[in-house]
Amino acid sequence: MKYYVSPFNKEAKLKFPKNITIYDTTLRDGEQTPGVCLGTPEKLEIAKKLDELGIHQIEAGFPVVSQQEKNSVRSIVNENLDAEILVLSRTKKEDIDVAIDCGVDGVITFMGTSDLHLEHKLKLTREQALNVCMKSIEYAKDHGIFVAFSAEDATRTDLDFLKRIYKKAEEYGVDRIHIADTVGAINPQGMDFLIKELRSHLKTDIALHCHNDFGMALSNCISGLLAGANAISTTMNGIGERAGNTSLEEMVMALKIMYGVDLGFNIKVFYELSRLVEKHTKMVVPHNKPIVGRNVFRHESGIHVDAVIEEPLTYEPFLPELIGHHRRIVLGKHSGCRAVKAKLEACGIEVSKDELCKIVEEVKKSREEGRYINDKLFNQIVKTVRGPVDL
Repeated sequence: MKYYVSPFNKEAKLKFPKNITIYDTTLRDGEQTPGVCLGTPEKLEIAKKLDELGIHQIEAGFPVVSQQEKNSVRSIVNENLDAEILVLSRTKKEDIDVAIDCGVDGVITFMGTSDLHLEHKLKLTREQALNVCMKSIEYAKDHGIFVAFSAEDATRTDLDFLKRIYKKAEEYGVDRIHIADTVGAINPQGMDFLIKELRSHLKTDIALHCHNDFGMALSNCISGLLAGANAISTTMNGIGERAGNTSLEEMVMALKIMYGVDLGFNIKVFYELSRLVEKHTKMVVPHNKPIVGRNVFRHESGIHVDAVIEEPLTYEPFLPELIGHHRRIVLGKHSGCRAVKAKLEACGIEVSKDELCKIVEEVKKSREEGRYINDKLFNQIVKTVRGPVDL
């Protein structure tokens, strides 16, 4: 058995859509994280690894931003990956032309629809905004590509206007509408209400682009899927503007293990992909980050270690090998004899019971003095207790 979650999960009778699309925006919204700038080689390497994962769609960038960005998108397109390649586009003809020139499979065209955005950013009336959006959708559709329309700040938009603009987009042939929770302002119950309201008026696919300002991005996506949405926007390691976006690895693993919805991804590459994104963005993954954090499969507490050595699933919901991660027993203040003995055995060292107890005592003492128990220090401790050894 590679994972073991609560049997009570199955008691909740939930119904997810038959087909769920994950479109990853690490290379677009992820790169909009302050301080992050990805060159073409870096974008290409991440795109290839996302494709190895089996991602459905890659939002490769915002090509109108610069010539290099355009070149990056072109390079990804030219790799002929299995994933569809999408890009972001404002509701402007010139943006769409640049996207088409890159050879992409589709565009995500967007405009702010909340009164906040219309009044303070765009200086447009609702009617003006609606007309601009429809013209851009019509123009893009005329070029035979996939077209998604995203209402920026949708979760703070007047509901009647939101229904109207999405319905109009549907009538203009849009392939998917996107709900952008731009500042993470909705909660799971609000998302449930919103999706059900929209689903009663729309037949087209509904995607969710959730930000994590209140730590609810993943929950909002799960709630939205159960209410009738069928596409999710993600980023690897959950990077993105401010508090980031829905985490790709959390989304996929939650669906697979917690809800029994397997999207068929090659999840063994998750840890490698996480480290790759960390390397190229220079955004260090928090040690306690769910799924891919370094501490997720690290154990120090003696009680925990004893059990994990016997059966890892006692303190792990799934085995690390499932995502290409690895387990590590860490020695420190809370370590017991079992953990230290396992470390010694791994090094091929036999000690007496008294020597083992003394080594454990020295390990605890050293850690409490502020020293991290690495191999070098452990070697010194063992030498002090029983003489020279070769670790």
